[in-house]
Amino acid sequence: MELKRVVVTGLGAITPIGNDVETTWNNAVAGKSGAAPITHFDASKFATKFACEVKDFNAADHFDRKKARQLDLYAQYALVAARQAIKDSDITEAPNYNPNRVGVIVAAGIGGLHTFEEEAGYFALHGEEMGPKYNPFFIPKMIADIASGHISMEYGMHGPNYGVVSACASSNNALIDAFNLIRLGKADAFVAGGAEAAVFPAGVGGFNSMHALSTRNDDPEGASRPFSASRDGFVIGEGSVVLILEELEHAKARGAKIYAEMVGGGMSADAYHITATHPEGLGAILSMSSALEDAGMKPEDIDYINVHGTSTPVGDRSEVKAIVELFGDQAHKLNISSTKSMTGHLLGATGAMEAMFSVLACRDGIVPPTINHAEGDEDPEIDYTLNFTFNRAQKRPVRAALSNSFGFGGHNATVIFKRWDGE
Repeated sequence: MELKRVVVTGLGAITPIGNDVETTWNNAVAGKSGAAPITHFDASKFATKFACEVKDFNAADHFDRKKARQLDLYAQYALVAARQAIKDSDITEAPNYNPNRVGVIVAAGIGGLHTFEEEAGYFALHGEEMGPKYNPFFIPKMIADIASGHISMEYGMHGPNYGVVSACASSNNALIDAFNLIRLGKADAFVAGGAEAAVFPAGVGGFNSMHALSTRNDDPEGASRPFSASRDGFVIGEGSVVLILEELEHAKARGAKIYAEMVGGGMSADAYHITATHPEGLGAILSMSSALEDAGMKPEDIDYINVHGTSTPVGDRSEVKAIVELFGDQAHKLNISSTKSMTGHLLGATGAMEAMFSVLACRDGIVPPTINHAEGDEDPEIDYTLNFTFNRAQKRPVRAALSNSFGFGGHNATVIFKRWDGE
């Protein structure tokens, strides 16, 4: 069976550095940080008092009051990003649009954490006197698949519809699932991506208890510093990015704008530790090599790697080791960057956002930077002969870009996008 080809025909984004795709991309290229003091709640007693929050987002601008009450913040972000992507692609207006063959897979690593926090907290305070009086929207607001459901209902899309949960690999897994279903002829297109909104007490406090978050409260914008010796943890972020993945001939038939081609996806498990990556990057090597094999590509075909690069001591080192081991001499010809240095870590949405950056790097021939690195702040266990694209974006042709996402539980997922040259 000959597999069908899959292209990206639409993008949508609500992120800490922009409430649309081009603003987000321009700010990433400019090296702008989205980190700032937390506004969602009073974080004064928390070890970490800052995050990469979405700015200037008002639910009333996008939903009527009744609808907004039914949606956790993560689902609000997902719906708005999906609307942008669908409008950008214009797929629902095409003569060959068949809603029975368009699916939705939007991932979340956690889902409606704020809803859970509010309802559980209310019961803890009042349950003894009032009994178990929960909001009837509690469960359907909280569950991690509900964003996909709302998108399909809004647009009447009857194709495969579900969520994916694999921690911080979630939205890469969503993209890979959508990619494979289209390749197999099970759908014409997918609305695929991720959403997360965990910048609330349970999210920040929970990660603080693990010593996973940076506590550089005096310098939020400089806190996410992947590959630097002084890095002290990741910066939690929020938002949503959605891509429209479409079968190539279907896209051509309707004259669709094509951003890039998705050519491969790889997955693996570290089978090592509940939170730490394998110190030698064994799972990362397997995930990347599987993606290359799936794409029919060799290491020398890749020009850019958008790394997971969370700004944690163990994770950054192991990913660099994996790249050096797998790519060999080509590792020194690559551009490598961690856009989390600007956006923070969007958990289950991070893979989709970094896939978008990879697509746009192919489109524009520019690699966004890894910001916040200073001379003299080198980790002796990291090979700085590699090009980490420190502090400034770099122009170069990007024939193909590879993007990694790794999650708690040892989940690894890698996607590859190829520049679209019209063939």
